[in-house]
Amino acid sequence: MSTSRSPLACAGLAAALLLASSPLALANGELNLYSSRHYDTDERLYSDFEEMTGITINRIEGNADELLTRMQAEGENSPADILLTVDTSRLERAKDMGLLQSIDSPVLNARLPDYVRDDDGQWYGFSQRARILFYDKNDVSEPPRTYQDLADPKYKGQICIRSSSNVYTQTITAALIEHLGADAVKEWAEAVVGNFARDPQGGDTDQLRGIVSGECDIAMSNTYYFGRAIRKDVDGVSDSLDMFGWTFPNQDTFGAHMNLSGGGVAAHAPNKDNAIRFLEYLASDQAQEYFSAGNDEYPAVPGVGLSPSVARLGFFKPDDVDASAIAGNIADAQKLLNEVGWK
Repeated sequence: MSTSRSPLACAGLAAALLLASSPLALANGELNLYSSRHYDTDERLYSDFEEMTGITINRIEGNADELLTRMQAEGENSPADILLTVDTSRLERAKDMGLLQSIDSPVLNARLPDYVRDDDGQWYGFSQRARILFYDKNDVSEPPRTYQDLADPKYKGQICIRSSSNVYTQTITAALIEHLGADAVKEWAEAVVGNFARDPQGGDTDQLRGIVSGECDIAMSNTYYFGRAIRKDVDGVSDSLDMFGWTFPNQDTFGAHMNLSGGGVAAHAPNKDNAIRFLEYLASDQAQEYFSAGNDEYPAVPGVGLSPSVARLGFFKPDDVDASAIAGNIADAQKLLNEVGWK
């Protein structure tokens, strides 16, 4: 299913039109899910929840911006019970827009570490991807060990990385601001730009392909893109796995940056109890193991077993900086990246 894309001048009219055409129901025994996660493997999560609870999940899917705009237009009449999306900044933006509500779940509070939960209980992270450094073992004898090392002049012309408009780039920069301060990160970003092998382009898999093609020697990527290439055939990566080395950065200091996928209960959820039950299910061992097996992600709940593709990447010290603090630095990160010419 897709969301409406037509601009509407009046939020009230928008809500009325969207509700009139929406297949979502407000009855008990149902759950209306707005999701920007586009992974076929998530189907197992939904079907298992339905079988376990008898609750029917109705879905609206779209990109995060579309869903946030839709929920805002629908206002108090929104049928949304749950918002699922990728990246802390989007979850925090939904909170700032008044689209989520605080909940107090002893289950979520007990199972999820503090750093993957909103301080006000409005959103929760359920799966993680470490943002790490990959390199060509044949060409790089002294790989970078920290994010700061990417600024070293010895890596000039070697680095492939995503654009400043990408949420992953913004989030890692925001995390570094929290640890190092904006002035230091601006100097770092300017030096990294000077070490680019090419102008930023493409997604994380394209950065890995840049290593295979020889266009770059070092790339930053979320772990699940490489994990996917281990588990199944990914064109331009899977047939060259042996050439890759990887570093979990900053293991002697604050740890490797973690990018979250998570969700929260919608502000006007008509099926609030079902929504809380769904979030608690996502924190169960069964669902956590499936995040790892089905989409090569690290579980958010400590102690849950890893799938073979994720385990091959290894264990490491994660950055446990509060995700809310990172989200609060996003605007400064974007401004800083623009100022240094990070395209």
